[in-house]
Amino acid sequence: MERTTLEKQGALTSPLPALNDPEGTSVPKRFNRVIDAHVHLFPPKLFKAVWTWFDQFGWPVRYRMDSQKLVKFLLARGVDHVVGLQYAHKPGIAGDLNAYMADLVKQFKGRLTGMATVFPGEKGAAQILKQGFDLGLGGVKLHVHVQCFELTGNRIEEIYECCSRYEKPLVIHAGREPKSPSYSCDPHELCEYRIIEKVIRQFPGLKVCVPHLGMDELDQYADLIESHDNLWLDTSMALTDYLPIEGRKDLSDYRSDRVMYGSDFPNIPFAWDRELRLIEALSLAPGRLEQLLWKNAVEFFNIGKVG
Repeated sequence: MERTTLEKQGALTSPLPALNDPEGTSVPKRFNRVIDAHVHLFPPKLFKAVWTWFDQFGWPVRYRMDSQKLVKFLLARGVDHVVGLQYAHKPGIAGDLNAYMADLVKQFKGRLTGMATVFPGEKGAAQILKQGFDLGLGGVKLHVHVQCFELTGNRIEEIYECCSRYEKPLVIHAGREPKSPSYSCDPHELCEYRIIEKVIRQFPGLKVCVPHLGMDELDQYADLIESHDNLWLDTSMALTDYLPIEGRKDLSDYRSDRVMYGSDFPNIPFAWDRELRLIEALSLAPGRLEQLLWKNAVEFFNIGKVG
């Protein structure tokens, strides 16, 4: 896909195909620990709606199970710890979502870190998040493409301040891609690396992770983590050569202590371990590999301090 076309329409101009690649039975044997920092967990009704959207506008979701089975699936294959992500697509539902996630965290006793969510701008947003933290949730997940909010201004800065106050990390899908014409807002207008740079400068106590290595501004985000200690990236879907995104960088070019492995499981159209096998093929130095696979996630999500 030509860059000009991508700029105008985004990566998801039409549904993409499944890969139907073979899956392994365990994480690669030479990986002594793996934390998956990007796993989506929703109640059944919301999962069904998400998968319907993917069928129409994204790609065929390969793994369709309830949240408990999804976590068990990864743990049974050697993933040591899972970070569960969610997002509220409208006001008024975040409290129930956070309670659902907190219950999952209790079920998996130290093997799952659950993230709270809120709809930016809804009444009592900071209190909703505090209640989620009190339930044992370890941070916040937001998704600009779905929730359609600006990354600056009172709506969102209340959330930045709340995360900073309670020392909770924020995972925020603020990369411009994958953009779809089905979204009710234009991610290329709302999301841009310069805006994230402004945020992390304004809130130096806020720990932020931008997923997908910041697609499609890969080079720009690689540069940002070099000079900002409160910014992390995760790898979800960015290493798999699936989305038509240009400008990929070799992982060895990234700041080693600011990139985390994440799968985007279960909302993927390929094998659960595809990205892990591609990481294995990179033959990264042992220290860098451990940082990528688990050490950076431990630091970012305070794993061991929060269940």
